[in-house]
Amino acid sequence: MKKVLLSAVIATAVLSSCSKKDNVAPPVQETVSGEVSGTWTKGGTYTITNHIVIPEGKSLTIEEGVTVLMNDTTIKPEIIVKGNLYSLGTSNNPVKFTIPDNLKAANEFGALWGGIIAAQTSNELVLSNTILEYGGAVTTESSASVKAGLYKAAAGEHVPALYYGNINGKLVVTNSTVRNFNEDVFYLEGGKMIIANNTFYTTGVSGGEAINIKSGTQADVAFNLIYSPNTNGLKLSNAGDRSPQAHVIGYNNTIVNAGWRRPTTKGGSIWVEKNVRVDLYNNLLANDRYGIKRDKGNPEDARSTVGNTLYYGFSADGVAQFQPSTEILTGTNDIISATVAANDPKFVNYPVSTASTNATFNTSWDFHLATGSPALGKGKTGFTRHFSGGLTVGGVTYTSPAPTSNIGAFGTK
Repeated sequence: MKKVLLSAVIATAVLSSCSKKDNVAPPVQETVSGEVSGTWTKGGTYTITNHIVIPEGKSLTIEEGVTVLMNDTTIKPEIIVKGNLYSLGTSNNPVKFTIPDNLKAANEFGALWGGIIAAQTSNELVLSNTILEYGGAVTTESSASVKAGLYKAAAGEHVPALYYGNINGKLVVTNSTVRNFNEDVFYLEGGKMIIANNTFYTTGVSGGEAINIKSGTQADVAFNLIYSPNTNGLKLSNAGDRSPQAHVIGYNNTIVNAGWRRPTTKGGSIWVEKNVRVDLYNNLLANDRYGIKRDKGNPEDARSTVGNTLYYGFSADGVAQFQPSTEILTGTNDIISATVAANDPKFVNYPVSTASTNATFNTSWDFHLATGSPALGKGKTGFTRHFSGGLTVGGVTYTSPAPTSNIGAFGTK
């Protein structure tokens, strides 16, 4: 009798265990097009087969580990944000906007989907621990952004990975990666912004900047790694004359191999123009085509400040083109080499002799600084940044990171 009772107890336990496992919902597998809002749940895959729109007054929250799969190479979908978007990955489980794996090898610079295009009605947008890759498709008359009158609102334009243009809105992009895009990565025409601790690489075939900022913008841009943008890592401008005047505080960024792939000469690290106000400190510019360069005919605001920039050049052309001139800004406490290969930043694992036109990124590279780097201890701290007190978006307060006493995005390991 006892044996029968014991067997019954064990059977009940096994059935109970199986029942609990069976009640765990599998990750969502869903096909999506048209208007969207609500929540895309953790670990799900949402296959986009046409343009999608977040309506004005509504929000879409994307949880960690979600894959947003752009799976129509004819339509090349765009994501139109008239409301709010919160893409909230984690370091171990990022959100990914991507394409099918079998299409990646033949499309290094993407152009297989559009980008995230926000309307002036978008009050808040967050990309945290998010990967954007293989987009930047050229617009047609039937593109969602063209029909909505957004971005440049014309056929024949490669859309950026992210466009934002609400001067009263808030944008945070942090701990994210943007790669394999056809032209500009971020094109920003207004809003309060923190863009920090991100990585950009393999972007721009024949033109394009990593971060392109226009008037109406108050931005802290810090601790970003930008590798081989076609033209500039940062293009900073007050174009459009929207209020407020563009004021960008850009610090502790590492920009490598910028500008050399552009077929015509323009910039190649950081470009400033058209009365933009900038405060630029602690930026490490290695093997870029030019130093911090101004438009001589339409320069930056006279209140702008520059300092504590480290320039490194492996080639004679590189060294010659970051020497101070009427076009190349001189800063306080800059480290400017007069000879080839002087002041090697001593990256932990990056061969500084890598061809300047190389756009292929090796994820094993490490841009931390080894002991003895001239960038260590040469940074400026104590300057004011826009959002040291925080910027609250989606109920979360994001703070622009404090500058360090080192130059560049990474100190020692």
